[in-house]
Amino acid sequence: MEKGIWQKSRVELLRDLACGDGGLSGEEAARRLAQYGPNELQSGKRKSVARIFLEQFADFLVVILILAALVSAVLGDVESMAVILAVITMNAVLGTVQTVKAAASLDSLKQMSAPTAKVLRDGRVVQIPGREVVPGDVAVLEAGDFVCSDGRLLECASLKCAESALTG
Repeated sequence: MEKGIWQKSRVELLRDLACGDGGLSGEEAARRLAQYGPNELQSGKRKSVARIFLEQFADFLVVILILAALVSAVLGDVESMAVILAVITMNAVLGTVQTVKAAASLDSLKQMSAPTAKVLRDGRVVQIPGREVVPGDVAVLEAGDFVCSDGRLLECASLKCAESALTG
């Protein structure tokens, strides 16, 4: 029965990950980044602007207003129908613009708050974007650092973790 990664000794772990105490070489890290891809969560498929626009009409109150416009059309009150449809259309345009701008703001906030990591590369501590951390990287953590990937502690001194974000 094969040991889990948490059960392996430091020597076994470094051997299995094909890295040493000095970390990975720059070339090996680039190869692993190409093999495994960036260290980031996969974002879901984005909705098109047309789909966002059409979803504005799926609200219950908007459906009621559309029905009211149809009733106005059947009764021959074209002015009421035109006003109702104009209001519904302006509401849909405004909702679409706000949704698209909110998504763009969220993306820029994600880029601003992207974590960095200190890892051993070619025997030196270098700071890299967290998305470039690859399996086998030896991360160096100091007080206040964020952990930007899964990992296994090889050694530590007086470790304290703020896990309130996980436990509430």
